[in-house]
Amino acid sequence: MIQGTASDVGKSLLVTALCRIYARRGLKVTPFKSQNMSLNSYAGPDGAEIGRAQALQAIAAGRVPQGDMNPVLLKPEADQRSQIVVNGRPWKTLEGRDYLSMREAVWPQVTAAMDRLLSDNDLIIVEGAGSPAEINLNDREIVNMSVARYLDAPVLLAADIDRGGVF
Repeated sequence: MIQGTASDVGKSLLVTALCRIYARRGLKVTPFKSQNMSLNSYAGPDGAEIGRAQALQAIAAGRVPQGDMNPVLLKPEADQRSQIVVNGRPWKTLEGRDYLSMREAVWPQVTAAMDRLLSDNDLIIVEGAGSPAEINLNDREIVNMSVARYLDAPVLLAADIDRGGVF
């Protein structure tokens, strides 16, 4: 799993590169990001909407992009409000403060997606979001250490010196 010290430190690019490397080695590999926030999405052949980064990662892995690769997509609509896309389909529109309480509703969707990907792939390259050091979110997050624990995945930390490096 690739996590980062902050947003925009290169996690998506690293996951894309690792997907390509392992696919070229002959492994059936897939990207996974449990939750992404992006106004720009990609609709796969089945109509499932996922983040563009995960679609590009899938293509780098030689795979068709699918909803399980990004089971929760937050599409900002207004200040503090987002459309929540679950399993590639619009689910609800929520205020930011209300979304934090929705973990119980979306976490089972995330784990089901991980289980399906685990059963059909040799390797899953997982991307976290933001920083795992946001301790105010530890009990509610569904994208960093919760995923690492569920998958029993090792975590590599990406950092960018222009954004403060690692401290």
